[in-house]
Amino acid sequence: MSNLPPDSTPAPAMAASPLTRAVLELDEYAAGLGWDQPARLFALVDTVRLRADEPALATQLGLDAEGSTGTLTPIEQDELPAGTALDDFLGTIAWPGAVTGCALVVERLMLPATAEAAVPDGLDEQQLASWVAGHPERQEVRMTVAVLRDGARESALRLREKDSSTEVLTGADLVPGLAEALAATFED
Repeated sequence: MSNLPPDSTPAPAMAASPLTRAVLELDEYAAGLGWDQPARLFALVDTVRLRADEPALATQLGLDAEGSTGTLTPIEQDELPAGTALDDFLGTIAWPGAVTGCALVVERLMLPATAEAAVPDGLDEQQLASWVAGHPERQEVRMTVAVLRDGARESALRLREKDSSTEVLTGADLVPGLAEALAATFED
């Protein structure tokens, strides 16, 4: 039972960094869309710079003139091409200088580390995906991974079976391979 009055709700905890706040904002956005969604790519731009360079867009996005110093605004990009492997697609991206960072929201199936020893040898990518999908210990997870040009990283993981904002895990190194792939989109 809560000690809060019936008409009050607890305030969300403030994330420590603008990147963490952006990742959590994107996680909440994806949660609002529900599960079984396609991967979504976002450019992350400095909010103050966005207001200065693109005031009409800032107004359209509802960015006020006050209170957003040091924040990042996610801008969703076009849908990822169907049938293209994520690694291949990310290899084609180059960001303009105004983009401070990028983020990707993607759903995947994962297995506990203990299941790795049971993976049959010689499976191709499609067979492995099928095997994982049929495994009784599989977990559906939504990963939100973001990187900045300066190398900063942040991730949020949400399990479908614990689909609650209070159950989201965050950390810089939760999905290192995906973070590396996103960081490579900023290399010259």
